[in-house]
Amino acid sequence: MRVHEATPADRAAVANVLDGAALETEPARLKASLRRGETLLAVADDGERVLGALVLDGDRIVSVAVRRRRRGQGIGSALVERALAERGRLVATFDERVRPFYETLGFAIEPVGEAESRYRGRLERA
Repeated sequence: MRVHEATPADRAAVANVLDGAALETEPARLKASLRRGETLLAVADDGERVLGALVLDGDRIVSVAVRRRRRGQGIGSALVERALAERGRLVATFDERVRPFYETLGFAIEPVGEAESRYRGRLERA
């Protein structure tokens, strides 16, 4: 598996992975992220199959998704690690069900407002 910057030509592949994970990302936001070079793809060694995607807006993770059958194999971690290496700092807002993912990556996590099911995480390169 390798991680690389997605291009506008990869838009359908990125949208497909996000849709498969039931994540909604506004088409305009995805298009802008691709145009700015802020979207990463994880592809299989054959270079054909897209395994995961990460969409950024500056240092903010908008979406990170991995194909259902490939979860638990370090693909999401590799996407976040690459983004951190490029940005130096990442922030994310997420719900309870994905909190363990962000915790294992070392994000400092705090609740968002009074809603105990939403969290904000921050990670900085050491």
